Amino acid sequence: MLFTAPPIQQSLEALGIPLAEATFCVLDLETTGGDPNSCGITEIGAVKVCGGEVVGTFQTMVNPGMGIPPKITVVTGITEMMVMHAPPINAVLPTFLEFIGGSVIVGHNIRFDMSFLNAAIRQWGGPMLGNQKLDTLSLARRLLNDEVPRFNLGELAKRLRLPHQPCHRALDDAWATVDLLHFLIERASAWGVTGLDDLIALPTVAGHPQWKKLSLTTNLPRKPGVYFFSDAEDRVLYVGKATDLRARVRSYFSSDTRRKIPQLLRETASIRHEVCDNTLEAELLELRLIQKHTPRFNRRNTRPIKPKWVKLTTGEAFPRLSVVHAKKGQGVYLGPITNRRTADLIVEAIQSVVPLRRCSTKIGKDGRAKRSGLCTAAQLGVAACPCTGDLDHREYANIVSDATRLMTTHPHLALDRLADRMNALAADERFEDAAAVRNRASAFANTVERSRRLDMVSNLGSIVLEFRSGVVRIDSESLSMEEQLLVGGWIDRYGSTARVLKGSAALTSTLPRLPDFSPSK
Repeated sequence: MLFTAPPIQQSLEALGIPLAEATFCVLDLETTGGDPNSCGITEIGAVKVCGGEVVGTFQTMVNPGMGIPPKITVVTGITEMMVMHAPPINAVLPTFLEFIGGSVIVGHNIRFDMSFLNAAIRQWGGPMLGNQKLDTLSLARRLLNDEVPRFNLGELAKRLRLPHQPCHRALDDAWATVDLLHFLIERASAWGVTGLDDLIALPTVAGHPQWKKLSLTTNLPRKPGVYFFSDAEDRVLYVGKATDLRARVRSYFSSDTRRKIPQLLRETASIRHEVCDNTLEAELLELRLIQKHTPRFNRRNTRPIKPKWVKLTTGEAFPRLSVVHAKKGQGVYLGPITNRRTADLIVEAIQSVVPLRRCSTKIGKDGRAKRSGLCTAAQLGVAACPCTGDLDHREYANIVSDATRLMTTHPHLALDRLADRMNALAADERFEDAAAVRNRASAFANTVERSRRLDMVSNLGSIVLEFRSGVVRIDSESLSMEEQLLVGGWIDRYGSTARVLKGSAALTSTLPRLPDFSPSK
C-alpha cells in the first residue's frame, strides 16, 4: 500500500534563511511622548538592507494631530512648525507598510517603536504586521555585556565607533541602528549564528546558563534526523528526533523549559547527529537508539515492552476476562498493553458495561462450578456467574457476544456506556467515582487505538511510503511491535492518500536505511 506524506508548510524559522539572504527593515520613530495610546508619531525613518547592501530608505515627517511638548522639542529638535503641513499617519501608513513588505523589522528597543506603529495601524483599520522582529538592544546586551556599561544607541555608537551617530532624528537613528546590526551579526558569527532563526533566538539563548555550549550545535544541519547528547565519558545522555536538527537542538538553550534540561546541558560534552531521509526513518532510528543505549534522560521506550493482553476466554463454557502475556489459544484479544495497571483498568471497563463472570472457578462439563459456595461477585450480585448453578448457557452466550463486539468491531458502544455512567456519577456529585470511570474509559480507548494500529500494519505486510526524498518499502514482519505501532501512528497522521500497489516489484520490501549508529564512531 502506498502512502504519500502531505506537504508541510514550513515556518520562517524552519526555513533557516542565511543571514546574507535576509532582508532587514531597520526603523526608528520619533513621537510626542512615551504612551502610544495618548501620544502620536512625528517622524518615521527606515533603512532596508540585504546582504550588507542598502536596498532603500524611507523618511517622512508626520503630523501627530496634537501639540509637541517642549521637552520633546528639546530632545529631538522637532517643532510644531515642522509637522504643521506634514501628512497625518493614516496617509503615511499605506506607503510605509508597502516599504516594509515581508522584511524582518529591526529596531533599538523595537517594542517601543512597534507599540506606536501597531496603535496607528489599529486606528487606521489595516491588517496587523506579522513580520519577524529583531531587537538590537536585547542582542547587544547579550553579546556586549562585558564591554560597555550602557546599551543606549548613542553610547553603543560612540564606543563601537560606528560610522553614523544617532541624534534623536528618525533616519539618522535608523542609520546608526543599521551599523549596530551589522556589527552584532559579525560578533554573533563566533557563536555559530549563520541563519535568521539563529539570530532572532540569540537574545534568549545567550541568557541561558549553559549558552557557551551553543557552539556544540554549529555543524548541525537543517534536515530531519536524530540527535543525541553525550557526556565527557561518551555515554549517551539523551536521544531525540527532529524535522530540523539545528532548530530543535538549539531550542534547548532557549525555549525548552522542561525541568530536566538544565541538568542535561550541564552534563553534556558533545552533541552528535544522524541525518535521515525522512521523518519516519528518524522516528524509527530514535526508537532503536533509545533501546540500544537506554539514555538516562529518556523516560520512554528505554526498554522493549513486554506486552500484555486482555483475553476473553471463548474456549470454555462460561468465558471470562483475563490478563495474559501472549496471544495463545482460542479467544478474543485486546492489546498490546504496556503494564498490568492499565490491563486491570481495561478489564474493569469491560466488566462494568457487560456482566461477564469475574471469578476463575473451574466449570465442569455439566456447566456447573467444581467447588461449592458462591464467589464474591456472585455474592454481591454484580455479575452473572455459574457459581449460582442457575445461569443458562445460551443466555450467557449473548453476554459473551456483546463483549466480543465491544472488544473488536464496536468499541464505541463501550465508550458511550462508560460516558453515560461517568456523567451520571458527576451529576450525583460522586466525582471520585466519575474519575475512576474516566480512567477506565481512557485506558480502554487508548488500547483499542493501539490494537487498531498494530493490526493495520501487520495485515498490510509490505508497505510502500512515498516521501519527497524517494520511496521507502517496509516489510512489517521485520519490525518489532514498538516499531509497528510507530509506523501505524505515522500512517494515521500522514497516510490520508493511499492506493494498493500490485506486482512483485511493489511487494519487494526493504527496511529504510537505519544505521547501527554508535557514539563511539
